[in-house]
Amino acid sequence: MTALTLPHRIGLVLAASTALASAPVWAQQKLLPEQSEIAFVSKQMGVPVEGKFKKFDAQVAFDPAKPAASKVAFTVDTGSATLGAKETDAELPKAVWFNVAKFPQATFQSSVIKAVGAGKYEVAGKLSVKGSSQDVVVPVTLTQSGATTMAAGSFVIKRLAFKIGENEWADTSMVADDVQVRFKLALAGVPKL
Repeated sequence: MTALTLPHRIGLVLAASTALASAPVWAQQKLLPEQSEIAFVSKQMGVPVEGKFKKFDAQVAFDPAKPAASKVAFTVDTGSATLGAKETDAELPKAVWFNVAKFPQATFQSSVIKAVGAGKYEVAGKLSVKGSSQDVVVPVTLTQSGATTMAAGSFVIKRLAFKIGENEWADTSMVADDVQVRFKLALAGVPKL
């Protein structure tokens, strides 16, 4: 291996500096969890019941000028699910529901993001919960206020496709198969829409 001469070293440093300086601004994007929310609504015996996840994170690389080149990845701690009542919250981590001991996180990984109107996008990707994966398309509306971008939307999943509520809880007359997932995510570092 030959030693690099001083001009070669300077050239490498300049090339590395140029590469870092031209890195997209959106590489610095981050989720602001204290201003964000992920909720879910199911129907139990026909009555809507709302819950939420208290712990989640996102890795976002979104450029409004190039949505097709953008990526979103999400992790949700399933053990943070709450329906707001101590008794039901104690049931959610169990094997028949989220099986937190075996599957502590649900994940979403985008595959395609496309613009469908002013501030409106469709994010297609793979949702994985409790060892099962499904393709989903999530409609997202973006709004900006100062340095904060809000991403909001909702979509419906079939809980039984993810084995959420097994055995006697698979009876959809007790707990409906459809579960609406709603989110409001505050993001920092997103370029101007």
